[in-house]
Amino acid sequence: MPIYEAATIDEALQLGLKDLGLDKEEVEIEILDEGKKGFLGIGRKNAQLKIEPSISETISEAIEETVEEVLEEPSEKTLEETETTETTETFIEEKSKEVQEEVSELGDEAALTELAVYLTNITKQLEAPALVKIKRETNLIVFQLETQKQGILIGKHGKTLNALQYLAQVFIHRMAKNKLSVVVNVGNYREKRQEIIQRLADRTAEKAIRTGQPVFLEPMPAFERKQIHAVLSKNEYVKTHSEGDEPYRYLVVEPVKKRLTVSDDLG
Repeated sequence: MPIYEAATIDEALQLGLKDLGLDKEEVEIEILDEGKKGFLGIGRKNAQLKIEPSISETISEAIEETVEEVLEEPSEKTLEETETTETTETFIEEKSKEVQEEVSELGDEAALTELAVYLTNITKQLEAPALVKIKRETNLIVFQLETQKQGILIGKHGKTLNALQYLAQVFIHRMAKNKLSVVVNVGNYREKRQEIIQRLADRTAEKAIRTGQPVFLEPMPAFERKQIHAVLSKNEYVKTHSEGDEPYRYLVVEPVKKRLTVSDDLG
């Protein structure tokens, strides 16, 4: 973490913000030394600050980098499409209302097939047609979307992909007899995202312990919240729980003075 030094705290802060290219609201500040004016220049001591991007800022940057890495050939057109999310979000909201009205009881395989067809149709309507492949992993079924327009299906900060994830989970819960866990992936976005989730968990716990205050994360899919629950269940100085309603349910990380058992995320 860089240390910035100047005659006053404000000057050191401005120096750090300029160096990082961020605003005050986007950084975390730790005062190492308030400095001293001295007398006639004797005993003068500069102020020292530690300044780093806040967790939300760091994670947002990491997610943006992940989106760009996942895109096979990020042309100007593709990157522009990634930024235009309003129409896509409206479309997803409409689909969310539709899927919640659907109720059926199909066998597992039939429900999975129906979900594959459902996702195929949505990608076409989003003008990013994808070939949907089903991969079975331990206690998880992955729907891999193969498309030439990955940026559209991922969306800015992964919002579109998370929305597709939510639709898929609601669809399978309402159509299948058994409760199945499904994940929607585009390219290797989820693998990259998992690395980010690990770093997010560690940094969030560090902040909660350092400040003594709860940290509220941005909304994320249930399986990602469970990843953070699992990682931080090994940390005796924090506890976690989820708040809010899907698809805007978010995680809270709180400091504790004694060891607590982290409960599993129910949603």
